Amino acid sequence: MLQKFKKIDFIIVTVLVMLMIISITSIYSATKGDPKFDGSHLRMIAYYIVGFIAFFGISLLDYRLLIKNALYIYLVGLALLVFVMFFGATINGSQGWISLGFASLQPAEMFKLILIIFLTYVLVKKNKRQLSFTRDVIPVGLLAFIPFVLVMGINDLGNALSYVIILLGLLWIGNVKFSHALIGLVLVGSLAVGGAMAYIHYHDELKETLGSGSRAHWMERLDPWLVPDKATAKASWHTNNAKLAIASGGMSGEGYMQGTSVQSGRVPYTYSDSIFVQIAEEYGFIGSSVLLLLYFILIHRMILIALECRERAGPFLIVGIVSMFLYQIFENIGMFIGLMPLTGITLPFISFGGTSLVISMASLGVAMSVRLHGREIDEDLPEPNTYRTATQKS
Repeated sequence: MLQKFKKIDFIIVTVLVMLMIISITSIYSATKGDPKFDGSHLRMIAYYIVGFIAFFGISLLDYRLLIKNALYIYLVGLALLVFVMFFGATINGSQGWISLGFASLQPAEMFKLILIIFLTYVLVKKNKRQLSFTRDVIPVGLLAFIPFVLVMGINDLGNALSYVIILLGLLWIGNVKFSHALIGLVLVGSLAVGGAMAYIHYHDELKETLGSGSRAHWMERLDPWLVPDKATAKASWHTNNAKLAIASGGMSGEGYMQGTSVQSGRVPYTYSDSIFVQIAEEYGFIGSSVLLLLYFILIHRMILIALECRERAGPFLIVGIVSMFLYQIFENIGMFIGLMPLTGITLPFISFGGTSLVISMASLGVAMSVRLHGREIDEDLPEPNTYRTATQKS
């Protein structure tokens, strides 16, 4: 075990420590003086302790054990999603939480890693040179569509979309045909553009149909992005104030705990989903760039691990994890600068939240396990030479 521990990529560990410092100090700045959330930085320290335990524990565990038991893990994850649909606690409009008394568990967050493991298991088991659309892509897509529907049913658009991104990333490394990928890209792009145009054109009719039910909550997220002139003051409040706060940060920021908008409470959830706004306003463009640089290093190191892996499953896992992180980073930051709609998605390793942080740390633990064990060929998994040779011939 000591020999394995020495092989851990301590550049990734260093980046995690730096992200932890940014997270805890930012949460302290965002919650200082708020009686409801004061002390959240101390809870985040506790979450990070649990997260590092998960990171090192999973790193030392052979990741192939997860793949071999992927079906059971997937079924347990689905059972948890079904459970929260009927018995979950509602927080911020999403009925996706299981209260444990001392903490809350969010199965939709957990399922991102579960989906990566299960789809890796399915695609590696196929061991095909190229994926067939009818026999491979559609069945694999359905396996991701089931949790997507369940999570959309509890009004968690952000996590539901992450399943789609994970699926696309794994189909890409699974060697989907270029023609199928192109058709899919055109189809998705057409649906997205057509859907947006239809939303804008039939906005009033759609609003009247949805009324004031729970689904109307989605329109409040989409209106400031697609039809800002028709968005209510309540719907635009969050994004408008976030943009002003980010702009006021300038090059070097207004100073730690000196952010005008953050400290006055004009931007909601600055300790959680909106924590990038706190960083941009108080640390400016320079501080935001440092954060993005840390993310870049983290993703770059994971890609290197995938390239060094000698068997098939490891790169699949890495690509799925990288896809998950890239989506979360782009969506979280993009929704506050007008590039993406407002969704309840956390900024990895920075936003307050136990489930989100522990799952992110566990995901990196899986990536590190690939580094420690991925150079050993497992007879129970398809050998990589078959795959590589077939790929070269194609």
